[in-house]
Amino acid sequence: MAEFWQAPQLLLAIFMALVAHTYQVRKKTFLSVGEVSASDPYVTTTMQYLSDDFNKKSNDKYNFRIVRLLKVQKQITDHMEFHVNMEMRRTTCQKLETTNCSFQEGELYKQIECFYSVFVVPWFEKYKILNKNCTDD
Repeated sequence: MAEFWQAPQLLLAIFMALVAHTYQVRKKTFLSVGEVSASDPYVTTTMQYLSDDFNKKSNDKYNFRIVRLLKVQKQITDHMEFHVNMEMRRTTCQKLETTNCSFQEGELYKQIECFYSVFVVPWFEKYKILNKNCTDD
């Protein structure tokens, strides 16, 4: 007779474990958070993506290039995110030009500071900009 009552208790315990596991899966757990070097290979490819994306979407006649990375933070959960503060400057290259681009001087000089949050799966070359905020200096 005791075995008859143990089966529903076992099923209830399994059900509760599944509910708890489902809740934990939905919760974003940070495995790692910290500043990383600009020379990190994933940072380098992500910066190239951000620069290309910025220039493609910009209405400016000239391309911009990253001058300096102020801060790069990497967060790892079920994916990787970079949070980047950087400075960019207008170059002498127009939209279709990409080589030998020096920085503009004089009246065409323009520098901006940008903050990006980027979803990154670098081994699949997958990037998605989650947040972008750029301001003129």
